[in-house]
Amino acid sequence: MTRDELSKLAVLRAMDTISLSEMKAVKLMNRVDTKYIASVDALMEILRRATDDYSVQVVEGVPISSYDTIYFDTIDLEMYHRHHNRVLCRKKVRMRSYLDTGDCFFEIKHKGNKGRVNKKRIQLPISNFDSTSFNNESIEFLEKQTDYQGFDLLPQLRTQFDRITLVNKEKTERLTIDVNLNFENRQTGLIHGMSDVMIIELKQDSSSASMMKSILMDLRIKPQRISKYCLGTVLTNPAAKYNWFKKKLMYIDKIRQQQTFTL
Repeated sequence: MTRDELSKLAVLRAMDTISLSEMKAVKLMNRVDTKYIASVDALMEILRRATDDYSVQVVEGVPISSYDTIYFDTIDLEMYHRHHNRVLCRKKVRMRSYLDTGDCFFEIKHKGNKGRVNKKRIQLPISNFDSTSFNNESIEFLEKQTDYQGFDLLPQLRTQFDRITLVNKEKTERLTIDVNLNFENRQTGLIHGMSDVMIIELKQDSSSASMMKSILMDLRIKPQRISKYCLGTVLTNPAAKYNWFKKKLMYIDKIRQQQTFTL
């Protein structure tokens, strides 16, 4: 489903809305994330069930936002392999462009051994996006937040997707639904698109009860440990180790083959 088709969905248009400025009160930069993978065929039913309890974020009246992200890693994919090898404490380094607002951020995500995610970021001029090297401000930020230096990292993976963002009426959790996923590997040149699955991420202050968790459980959509960076790397870099991800790839293939969502 294209961005234009998504933005015209009656179920989205029927939801209460929240503006980008209002959403700043629900940043949840230090949070617990629960991720899911599902067929895009389930999208309408999820939104229908969420209508009364969630609002949808709109930017200039549109309930869909487009993202462009570049992940950085060492030449031997150290951050990727820490995730693959189930190391609890790990980081991701990325530069993200918010295409609808023209904003660009350099972001570093820390995941601790108790599962909490802490994100730090600085805003950069949009001209810095998609650069093969960091500017001085980015280098200073990187070296303050990690043990890496600027020359340690290379652009590894570019991800592009459209996002629907929901927030519960209590403003204690956010839900992002990423569709029209596209991965481009900057080192191998390989590209892989995934228009038939979506990645859902529930962001909370704590692992508390949630109406959305109940909705997804009722639809038999189970939590999955998944990373867009790792998934995209597996799909576009044949040299990357992926033993631990084999079951996830089989699970995704099963979803893609089902095509039609049924209760």
